[in-house]
Amino acid sequence: MPHPIIQDTQLECSQGTKPTPIQITSQSFVCIAGKLQATEADKEANTNIIPFGLCKLKPISGGYLPCQPALIKWQNTSVFTIDGKQELTTDSFCMCSTGGKVTPKTDINSSFENIQ
Repeated sequence: MPHPIIQDTQLECSQGTKPTPIQITSQSFVCIAGKLQATEADKEANTNIIPFGLCKLKPISGGYLPCQPALIKWQNTSVFTIDGKQELTTDSFCMCSTGGKVTPKTDINSSFENIQ
């Protein structure tokens, strides 16, 4: 069963070099264990989604260019909504226009169980 994504849940990009925590700005009233719950509107670069280190799809001599998230739309969202916006769950993912796939880190289930 999928769990909700909450403030500071670690996200990872299939083409990035490091995970980063999601920042929730789409709503300010639905919390789980004191942390805001994410919705499909939480997809703005540098506001909700912090860059994932370096982008493996942007090679340069000696490494890669920095990640610049350009998320398209969250998919596999919940049927439940918060203020008209669908909730994000551990099944949700978002494609980046550069080519990466952003997902919650796979160990989120154990993290979520620890806060219940």
